[in-house]
Amino acid sequence: MTASTHDAAVDRQFSPRAAAYLTSAVHAQGEDLLQMAEIAARHPGARLLDLGCGGGHVSFHVAPRVAHVTAYDLSQQMLDVVAGEAAKRGLANLATCQGKAEHLPFGDGEFDLVMSRYSTHHWQDAGRGLREALRVLKPGGTAVFADVVSPGEPLLDTWLQTIEVLRDTSHVRDYSVAEWTRMLTEAGFTLQGLTPRRLPLEFQSWVARMRTPDTLVAALRHMFGIAPDVVRAHYEVQEDGSFTSDTATIVVKKPG
Repeated sequence: MTASTHDAAVDRQFSPRAAAYLTSAVHAQGEDLLQMAEIAARHPGARLLDLGCGGGHVSFHVAPRVAHVTAYDLSQQMLDVVAGEAAKRGLANLATCQGKAEHLPFGDGEFDLVMSRYSTHHWQDAGRGLREALRVLKPGGTAVFADVVSPGEPLLDTWLQTIEVLRDTSHVRDYSVAEWTRMLTEAGFTLQGLTPRRLPLEFQSWVARMRTPDTLVAALRHMFGIAPDVVRAHYEVQEDGSFTSDTATIVVKKPG
């Protein structure tokens, strides 16, 4: 798949769903958001980049705590929703910017903080996106990445990637903690901390948020129905298809 085709797939998947992500309880709350807000509060004079901002929930949580926030996303419609909500909330220090994670239109060392939540699994080239995040971060700056993670075990990984791409055709990969650690280290970051969490997902709202076609919803239900016991146990699969994913919030620094 070419880069332009993947970009189009991401935009096609998310632009019509911008309002749904703004109101999504899964995205609007969570211990990871509180952790990000706490880190931001330690840097009241910071310029912060919300990388792959989606519905803007990281931006909304950190904007009252820092000097300036740039909400950055591939989908202009998503950014329009974020800008509108920021205006309603009186967040005058929040600006939006459209583009790809792998090609950031910012200067070297432009930001004190970079944060990204539930975005990296959509990047076509995660390694390049992480290197770009390092580039635009000031020496000594902090970055925080939060996302669904693969358990790493092959069977569990295969099932996770399968249900993700059935639900959302723009999905690339949920990386394992080991893969995250390798990519971040190769990009040039220094690991500061990693917090694992579990994320319960209610099936109907999970597929409705993405407007997954009925044929693929049926395929998802079939997949859960035939899942081996080890898969059902790990993901805590319920009778209605609801399940629980692994997540991680990873804090890193740029040397300097």
